[in-house]
Amino acid sequence: MRIATHNVNSIRTRVSRVVDWMVRADIDVLAMQEIKCKPEQFPTQAFTDAGYHVVLHGLNQWNGVAFASKIPAEDVEIGFADMPGFGPELAQEARAIGATFEDVRLWSLYIPNGRTLEDPHYEYKLNWLDRLAAASAEWLEHDPSQSLALMGDFNIAPLDTDVW
Repeated sequence: MRIATHNVNSIRTRVSRVVDWMVRADIDVLAMQEIKCKPEQFPTQAFTDAGYHVVLHGLNQWNGVAFASKIPAEDVEIGFADMPGFGPELAQEARAIGATFEDVRLWSLYIPNGRTLEDPHYEYKLNWLDRLAAASAEWLEHDPSQSLALMGDFNIAPLDTDVW
């Protein structure tokens, strides 16, 4: 199975490029981040016309995660247990979707950007990563034989040269 991940940074803007690349590269499953749209705005038809199934979690013009796959997704999960929210209401953001493709469990993840050390988003990001680590340990403990891949945009750039 050929699996890939891509921060598409607005799927509605880049749909033709993404689908064309998937077909050329013979991708079986693509995890996408930053789809930046609600489910009803996602260009599903373009993927369907190319032979792909789509599952997604999008809430608005920010964030959003999805899978496009030749193989139908099974056991789709939106978010994970105790996934932290952000803001006064601790709102859940569209940052994680999990699904099984054949015998492989995949997660498309869009990790929060921590911004600066002093910014509240930094603590949010650390909490999010801690909870993801705990959830991952639970998944592996629940079924140690299950193939598992966590993929996506981890928003980790240790050096200034990593950001351009």
